[in-house]
Amino acid sequence: MSMTHSPENDMAARWNGPSGNVWVEEQPLLDEVLRPMQDLLLEGLPAGSGGRILDVGCGTGGTTVAIARRLGPGGQYVGVDISEPMVTAARERAGREGAAATFVQGDAQEYPFEPGSFDTVVSRFGVMFFNDFVRAFTNLRRAAADAAGLRMVVWRGAEENPFMTTAERAAAPLLPDLPARPKDGPGQFAFADPKRVREVLDRSGWAEADVQPYDLPCSFPSAALVRYFTRLGPLGQVMPDVDEPTRTRLVETVRAAFEPFVDGPQVRFTAACWVMTARAS
Repeated sequence: MSMTHSPENDMAARWNGPSGNVWVEEQPLLDEVLRPMQDLLLEGLPAGSGGRILDVGCGTGGTTVAIARRLGPGGQYVGVDISEPMVTAARERAGREGAAATFVQGDAQEYPFEPGSFDTVVSRFGVMFFNDFVRAFTNLRRAAADAAGLRMVVWRGAEENPFMTTAERAAAPLLPDLPARPKDGPGQFAFADPKRVREVLDRSGWAEADVQPYDLPCSFPSAALVRYFTRLGPLGQVMPDVDEPTRTRLVETVRAAFEPFVDGPQVRFTAACWVMTARAS
């Protein structure tokens, strides 16, 4: 199904444009980087249990396919994402892997899910980008059956995730107009404050909210580091418009800033996350 675009929907424009295409192109690298968080999300889903699962912000489908594989045949495993390029990639992945997963393109904040159609709603880093969090989680509550579970893995604060901000901090002297991350709006660290998230869930029809911190060791090949920071994150968004001399200086400067995370052939860092759970009230 197609989504409705509007000029005001910056996230839709971003994820249906260059950012969505980059995530598709870098799918193998991102799968490797984010696998520990995927495994953590799946720990809360009993193997072979089936059920009706909604994966919010499913991206290129890695988590949805893993859920289908873990929970087994007979279940209903649906991924939703605002990005057409990523949903297309997700469908192709499910086809290649023979996974019983289906995907819809749309904004989960307003998508017309059938009421009460899911036993569990899950997300790995897919819920921090809504324009209106209460509206989004109210819509997800409508899609959930009574007493359905909610399980999310989200980032803790930027101060606890220095790896994630290394590129923009190192690049700032060379790119004074580099857009700052929004403090309270949608973005990677929007759910850093668990009190705020509990309030959102309470106002949206979710109860028994629980928040637990996890520190997860992550790694990927150091040979992919330059590709990682020049294509992804805030720096990746502006690099296509940077002139070649500045680009050369940026790569040298930012690569040096990542040196504390380089361990021979691997880049290693710790992902500071929350696992947030709740129950549809």
